[in-house]
Amino acid sequence: MTAREIEAELGSVEPEGDVEIRREGWIKRVLPRTMFGRSLLIVVAPLILLQAIATWIFYDRHWAAVSWRLSAAVAGDIGLVIEAMKLAGSEAARVRLLERGGALTDLDFTLSGGERLPPPVPLSGTLLEEQLGQAMQGRINFPYQIEALGILSGIRIRVQLPEGVLTANVPRNRLFSSTTYIFVMWMVGSSLVLLAVATVFLRNQVKSLRRLAAAADGFGKGRSVPFFKVEGAVEIRQAAVAFMTMRNRIQRQIRQRTQMLAGVSHDLRTPLTRMKLALELLGDDPAVAELKSDVVEMERMVHGYLDFARGEGTEEPVETDISLLLEDTAAAMRREGTPLSVAAGPECVMPVRPNALRRCLGNLIANARRHGNHVWLTGVAVADGIDILVDDDGPGISPADRDRVFRAFIRLDASRNPSTGGVGLGLTIARDVARSHGGDVKLETSPHGGLRARVHLPR
Repeated sequence: MTAREIEAELGSVEPEGDVEIRREGWIKRVLPRTMFGRSLLIVVAPLILLQAIATWIFYDRHWAAVSWRLSAAVAGDIGLVIEAMKLAGSEAARVRLLERGGALTDLDFTLSGGERLPPPVPLSGTLLEEQLGQAMQGRINFPYQIEALGILSGIRIRVQLPEGVLTANVPRNRLFSSTTYIFVMWMVGSSLVLLAVATVFLRNQVKSLRRLAAAADGFGKGRSVPFFKVEGAVEIRQAAVAFMTMRNRIQRQIRQRTQMLAGVSHDLRTPLTRMKLALELLGDDPAVAELKSDVVEMERMVHGYLDFARGEGTEEPVETDISLLLEDTAAAMRREGTPLSVAAGPECVMPVRPNALRRCLGNLIANARRHGNHVWLTGVAVADGIDILVDDDGPGISPADRDRVFRAFIRLDASRNPSTGGVGLGLTIARDVARSHGGDVKLETSPHGGLRARVHLPR
């Protein structure tokens, strides 16, 4: 199984950093993938194995032994009646003997004088008939036939005697033991009760782990994760406490970084303003013009820092229709003179930071407008969210440089005009905003000949 197949199955975005995804063996592909399924398998597999061993031992020892003894007892009773018939002197004595023998042995005996057995019929091959046949061979020296009358009716045994055919109807209770069914019912019933109890306990344990996974997933997508109750096993409680501690540390670090960058950028604006005023008083000297250009460049850098700081701000996610947001962004860019075509796509409502997302799309559209003649903005619904495509018809970027341009303060001089370009933070801010929503920004080749920026936002 490839890494892409694993990601498609798990429904996750590509991992960031050096993440190793190993191939799975066929055993892991067969086993359940959820913790609940695997935990339940740990409980069920030994239970099924134990029942199989117990059933085999019961069938091989108890059931077979009891069935043989019952069959031998029936064959012995029939043999005893046949031997007693040899001592009976008259027909009336044989009739009384058969009646008395049937009453004492719980067998129904009848003698058909002068009758002959029909041709033998093959047995059905059940264990009971085989054992009964073996018992008859050991105790009776006359030809016989065994005929199954049904599960509830019992078995009919016909023996060829010199006087005729002796028929013995054997009731079911003489050959079957009820302990077999009692054992099976108790075994299956107790197993079902144990399985139900194990399912309830395992579901409660897995429920707390699912809450922790949902909280981690929401935090990774930049959504607010309220305090949730720490519950479950000790290991799950430890993982929940560790996650909450990590969340607080990350949020504190982001706040400190944002405040520091915003404070430094804001403080730089004051001396820049004084420098501009001083330069205005110096006149139109060529050296003054160069200094004014440097001050303008520094102001543009400070604004870029502030935008970068606002990208990591504390804006709360709200339910937003992405298609309407694309329309609003396109209208704002058109007012600034950007030739832009928009296809917002179907309605897609999801929790995002709208101002940050507008800043992300604005940077991408401005970058596309700077290096192309026309821009196309498209919203495409995907299985796990939405993809926003920003295409241009410019020169594009070579595949080898598409990852490098996302680094801060990186500009490709070969394809970017430094006099019209920014400070190298536009794509960095766009990717940071997308990743703060749990998504990402990728650069591809546009079907219009230029560059395509694909913004993926998961639900």
